[in-house]
Amino acid sequence: MNDRYGNDVLSADSRSAHRRPTSRPVPAERGLVVEEVTTGWVGAITRVEKSGGEHVVVLEDRRGRTRTFRLGPGFWIDGKPVELVPHRPTTPTGPQRTASGSLAAPDQRARVARGSRIWVEGKHDAELVEKVWGDDLRAEGVVVELLQGVDNLEEALRDFAPSAERKVGVLVDHLVPGSKEQRIADAALRTVRPGTVLVLGHPYVDVWQAVKPQRIGLERWPVIERGTEWKRGILRELGWPADEQADVARAWQRILRSVRSYADLEPSLLGRVEELIDFVTA
Repeated sequence: MNDRYGNDVLSADSRSAHRRPTSRPVPAERGLVVEEVTTGWVGAITRVEKSGGEHVVVLEDRRGRTRTFRLGPGFWIDGKPVELVPHRPTTPTGPQRTASGSLAAPDQRARVARGSRIWVEGKHDAELVEKVWGDDLRAEGVVVELLQGVDNLEEALRDFAPSAERKVGVLVDHLVPGSKEQRIADAALRTVRPGTVLVLGHPYVDVWQAVKPQRIGLERWPVIERGTEWKRGILRELGWPADEQADVARAWQRILRSVRSYADLEPSLLGRVEELIDFVTA
């Protein structure tokens, strides 16, 4: 016969079920997003330093405001309690990986540049590719160059004169069926020999969106109305300064700092960059 009142609330099993969860230690790495329990302040770690004889951590919220807290317990990550501890780089003891997830070759020098190239539309694209794939590209001798907008693609290909020994891989923003970018890419490809140029792209309006929004404390990237300059529209939605071009530059550096490895990028960008690297190194 079942006990209609359930288990004894004073039993050992019952007490363990109601025990408060313990905090697990987590290194206070730059860019890690945490929540301070008592204040509810959510922000990314910008630095850890000593102040008044104790370690403190500085958190920057999505509006660029900063607050300083004592390093230790009292933080949450994904709703679970953690204790922030000083980050101490360890001495490598086994095979190491690059930010892209590739095995890092020990003490390998940069290879002499190939004739082939990877072109990206702008500076932000280039900086993101460098941060995640830079080690791989140097090992392969692949140079990333700025196209300064997909509108210049056909002219740039004509000047470069791609061949089987001088291939070009192109990464394009917002490359979706029916878009202006797709029409430009299709027209440019008709002017070159097949197999010498590969144009791939991601579906985002700007490469900023290829960074997972959780890295800067968002659930999703805001939707910006047509006719509004996308980057400044994003900054206004986030409550970040957006009046000058310098505000855009500072915002991008903040977003870029939050990227630690390939795991912080959307798969729709990861796959395309890997394909381009394979194409120009084949």
